[in-house]
Amino acid sequence: MSKTPSPPALRCIVVTPEETVLEGEATFVALPLFDGEIGIARNHSPMIGRLGFGEMRICEGADTTRYYLDGGFVQVADNLVSVLTNRAIPSEAVDGDAAQQQLSDALVRTAGGDDQIALRDHSLSQARAQLRIARRHR
Repeated sequence: MSKTPSPPALRCIVVTPEETVLEGEATFVALPLFDGEIGIARNHSPMIGRLGFGEMRICEGADTTRYYLDGGFVQVADNLVSVLTNRAIPSEAVDGDAAQQQLSDALVRTAGGDDQIALRDHSLSQARAQLRIARRHR
């Protein structure tokens, strides 16, 4: 009996302004978009998407690697998932106490104009996403 060759895997690259955080193969990648979540497997249609705050899951066989992403963009083309983000932190390293403090500070911050409201909402979204991840990985 001949063995069927395994399908080509996805390549996944995660880049921040400071460094290339991750470069490797995956069988599946789940990403937080600004308006939901997307799952990407091999031969996914080409796309560009805006990332939100949340957890990225990179699956390679039975192993799953998780990172907190702080917004950015994703591009998918030819089985390459390119993630450009402000921050990528291993999920187990997310500081729940710091996220709780950021949430508390943002909730009491007064916002007097559109720019200040946008900054406060940004801070709230970041803190809530980090808290969800920190609680999941306790």
